[in-house]
Amino acid sequence: MQPRNMSMSGVVDLAAVKAAGEAKAKAEQTRTQAAREGGSGAVPPSALVIDVDEAGFERDVIQRSAEVPVVIDFWAEWCQPCKQLGPLLERLAVEYGGRILLAKVDVDANQMLMQQFGIQGIPAVFAVVAGQALPLFQGAAPEAQIRQTLDQLVQVAEERFGLTGLVVDADGAGPEAGVAPVPAGPYDALLEAAVRALDANDIPGAVQAYKNVLVDDPGNTEAKLGLAQAELLGRVQGADPQQVRKNAADDPADVPAQLAAADLDLVGGHVEDAFGRLVDTVRRTAGDDRDAARVRLLELFEVIGSDDPRVIKARGDLARVLF
Repeated sequence: MQPRNMSMSGVVDLAAVKAAGEAKAKAEQTRTQAAREGGSGAVPPSALVIDVDEAGFERDVIQRSAEVPVVIDFWAEWCQPCKQLGPLLERLAVEYGGRILLAKVDVDANQMLMQQFGIQGIPAVFAVVAGQALPLFQGAAPEAQIRQTLDQLVQVAEERFGLTGLVVDADGAGPEAGVAPVPAGPYDALLEAAVRALDANDIPGAVQAYKNVLVDDPGNTEAKLGLAQAELLGRVQGADPQQVRKNAADDPADVPAQLAAADLDLVGGHVEDAFGRLVDTVRRTAGDDRDAARVRLLELFEVIGSDDPRVIKARGDLARVLF
């Protein structure tokens, strides 16, 4: 069951957005169900630490960084500090329960990667978030310092890019490893109430119904998708598209005007235009204005779905603007 489309005077049809949202929800439901059953939707703790080489770097690091922060440990067999740091990072990767992925790079076998990252000495630890490389620290740092750095990385990844990490097989890790249990549900009655509210053009009622689900089950994929779509509907309902676009064109520095135009872009199926407009707004602004544009962009990512190539590209564009 997914939020249904609805016609609104002066607003372009939401069919394309709804279809993308349904595909996202279906994929996330499959992963969640697989996690319940210990299937392929969840990764075992051993998969949170991977060896990476030059040939697989794009696939294993860059692409994966669109769903989870990837911490890169540059090491070598002859490096004694590496032998101290490596096991600690591996233990923390499992302990963080899917909120980070640890990629280990043997610099002796991957000289090109070492040069590309400008590494002068090892161990050296970097992170890649939404395609953007960030230096973390060099040398065998104390565990408390490493934890603080990883906590900041996880916070930035979630708040700025909406990256919530990987689902970990609870049977293989256990709650002591920081793996969140899968909520029991179901919430069919509340979700159906939200759909009925949408059918009755009661957008505030639909928003509240989805929020009621999320209060009890913050990770519910249907409710998160439904809330994002309902809030988008609420923002564009009754809007005059021509006036909205004129306002945005007349004053590129007017952040509310750019947010309103981005909403209309997305509703009209112009996904790249919506994302590009908001990335440009983030680039041009600072402080509260920048944060408002960033948050709206993350909300629109939620409507389309994190697996969509356009979202992955836009996350990378956003990362390059922010860092």
